[in-house]
Order: sequence, then C-alpha cells, then structure tokens
Amino acid sequence: MQYVYKTENTCAQMITFDIDGDVITNIEFHGGCNGNLKAISKLVNGWTADRIEEMLTGNTCGRRPTSCADQLAKAVREASNAVKEGAR
Repeated sequence: MQYVYKTENTCAQMITFDIDGDVITNIEFHGGCNGNLKAISKLVNGWTADRIEEMLTGNTCGRRPTSCADQLAKAVREASNAVKEGAR
C-alpha cells in the first residue's frame, strides 16, 4: 500500500513510500536536499517502521525541532499504526 505523508517544518513538503506489513520500501521525498534525501531513502529501504523510527526519531536540522529524517520516522509510525488498525 502506498502511503503519503505531508511533512511539517521541513524543506521537503511530502514523503511517499510503500508499506507491506511493517516493511517500508520505495521512499521518496518531494522537495528538500535532493542528494541527502535520496541517500536516506536508499539506506533505510526495506527496513521495518520500528527500525526507521528507532534510528531517525529526534534528528534535527539546524535550529528546527525536526528534520526530513525525523519526519520520515513520524510518517512510518503513522502508516504502521494505520495498517495495524485496518487489520483489526
């Protein structure tokens, strides 16, 4: 299932990815630091939502209280919770 997450307080405006069970693939940031975000997407591709959340939550960018990586962690948690709710 493809999931779309609208980011807050980051240069990227949106993150899209696929979620199958708890595994996240095909991550794409829309906007933001193109090279860095492509690298993050490749590095965490195939990870579980739990692992992404564990590694990226709390990462900040400059003076901002969040970052694109932190927003990805929030997005995968939201998607994972939605999948679990749908399974009930």
